[in-house]
Amino acid sequence: MSWLFKDPVLLAAVLCTWLPFLSMAVILIFTRHKPQLSSYISIGAVSTSLICALYLLIKLVHVGEPVEYRTAWLIADDIIIPFGYLFDPLSLLMLLIVAVISFLVQVYSLGYMAGDPGFSRYYAFQSLFAWAMMDMVIAPGMLQLYIFWELVGLASYLLIGFYYEKWSAGQAGKKAFVMTRLGDIGFFLGLILLVLGFGDLGIVAMNEAAQAQAIPSYLITASALLIFCGVIGKSAQFPLLTWLPDAMEGPTPVSALLHSATMVAAGVYMFSRIFPFFAASPTAMAIALAIGTITMLLSSTMAMATYDIKQVWAYSTVSQLGFMVMGLAAGGYFAGVFHLTTHAGFKALLFLCSGVFIHEYHSNDMRDIGKGGGRSLKIPMVCMTVGALALSGVFPFSGFFSKEAIMGVLAAYPNKIWLLAGLLGALMTAYYSFRLIFMILFPKKVDATMPHDAVHYHQEKDDKIQIDHEEAAAGHGAAHGHGSSHGHEEGHGNVFWYMAWPLIILTTITLVLGFFQHSLEGFLLGHAADAHGGEGGHGAGHYALLIAAVSMGLAGIAWAYYEFGRKGASQEGFLARLPKTQALFANRWYIDRFLRRFLDRAIYGGLTNVFTRNDRRVIDGGIDGFCLFTIGSGRLFSFLQSGMLQYNLLVMVAAVGLVVLYFVV
Repeated sequence: MSWLFKDPVLLAAVLCTWLPFLSMAVILIFTRHKPQLSSYISIGAVSTSLICALYLLIKLVHVGEPVEYRTAWLIADDIIIPFGYLFDPLSLLMLLIVAVISFLVQVYSLGYMAGDPGFSRYYAFQSLFAWAMMDMVIAPGMLQLYIFWELVGLASYLLIGFYYEKWSAGQAGKKAFVMTRLGDIGFFLGLILLVLGFGDLGIVAMNEAAQAQAIPSYLITASALLIFCGVIGKSAQFPLLTWLPDAMEGPTPVSALLHSATMVAAGVYMFSRIFPFFAASPTAMAIALAIGTITMLLSSTMAMATYDIKQVWAYSTVSQLGFMVMGLAAGGYFAGVFHLTTHAGFKALLFLCSGVFIHEYHSNDMRDIGKGGGRSLKIPMVCMTVGALALSGVFPFSGFFSKEAIMGVLAAYPNKIWLLAGLLGALMTAYYSFRLIFMILFPKKVDATMPHDAVHYHQEKDDKIQIDHEEAAAGHGAAHGHGSSHGHEEGHGNVFWYMAWPLIILTTITLVLGFFQHSLEGFLLGHAADAHGGEGGHGAGHYALLIAAVSMGLAGIAWAYYEFGRKGASQEGFLARLPKTQALFANRWYIDRFLRRFLDRAIYGGLTNVFTRNDRRVIDGGIDGFCLFTIGSGRLFSFLQSGMLQYNLLVMVAAVGLVVLYFVV
């Protein structure tokens, strides 16, 4: 092991990626019944990982070429499958993002999860996620990336279904697991096709070969489309986008970690990781652009029709992931990665702020939070407003810079319909974001004739949309182990500050990160500008586009203020006057219903029925027939054995006689 300590970069990489795994093992085996010690072990491990990630970034920031530590894990004829570490600007940046968000979420969880009976288990699963995600982002080969990609999926399943006593949490975990696995089937088939046709799953080798046109174009297109299925599943793109809002059943810090900042961004990261490979196939890029655009628009409409604070941010996550895919698929490598970076900060901020409100008021319903006095919580209210401004693309917050970078790429694209879709998405994003903000800041007066905890109904002709915030609050409170008085007492003590400091840090990041755009661009594209090509941007001649993009965001905020913020506003919104449209949006464009019917008719009623009949008639029938033949032949031969010696001798003599006749004649 002396060789490990002689190379500080390798030592830092090993400590960064494997300490969370050791933390998980220690917690599950030794400290599960010692919650406080478990949290210290987990936070200590992720803190060390953060320090190592910073060290690796500082140490390798000026290295011109990618630094690889790899060994040939599997070799068969011309097939080479590597295993090890790959450090280049993209992996170093993503490693730091994962480490920072994981650290802040674990510190925040000290307050949010205080008193939870599954406290140690929670931190063990957090460590599992950090280990899998960190090993995934610095993988030098696609098979290693795929292995840890699946482990990230396992960690997300465990954390989404953390409150497994709740039926809805178990269902959400299974839905996330199954739908992401559907995409991963295509991902794996793409890797098989690539390894058979090219023979090397090394990321650098794949990108260089695709760039040099050393791989047949049909093979690149076919494998790229199959691999993109993994992006569709993991990053919740159309049509596999409905699992993400349901995944909000997990604790709110889990939502911040998995479903806004890192886990769901893994698909976009993988797209960026092999961007030159994808870019070598115009067909694959065009299909990805269309899917990203559809995802962005559909999820934005869904966010307008829900009152669940976590689901609003979940739909916005799906929308922003679609926006990132649009930027990458339009040829904007830096624009897509930059928005991934800024989004990690402000979306984690939005979810963690929501967690403070949920912890305090025991409700996910934004109307209840507003009526309960949500605006009195100054720090989370200010921080969430900052996050919403960044999400809406308002200057000088980080989201403004990254969204404008993507708009510049879309503007440079020949077909302007994608730019128009992006502008429409910016308008809707600002609208649904500040719809939530204004409903908490300026709550509608409570009707004295109605109880505060009334169930809200919206009755349509054919669809009934029911939002039962009592169930959400009761489920959270029962599983979370908090009573009403407990939340208010601890909400103003040390527990609150465990939750407040991460918000302040993320708010600061959201305020300043955008001003490092040119530094990040130089870092990411410094030695690979030729590989990724030039990107469109606003520049001096794109002020009209800049004004249009900013105007869309401000118009969305003004629209939300008119319907939800101004004095005397009904706070029902334009959808209340369009009941069928509201039902369409609230029911997620009936995507779940379509998938349910497809499963029932095509899978269960079709393939499953055929396989069941084959199992019963062919497989079981064949085995039953063989058994009957064995029984029948046994009974037949039983007549040859009577138990009398003279008959046995007669049979033996007859058999010998027949053999002799055969050879003589």
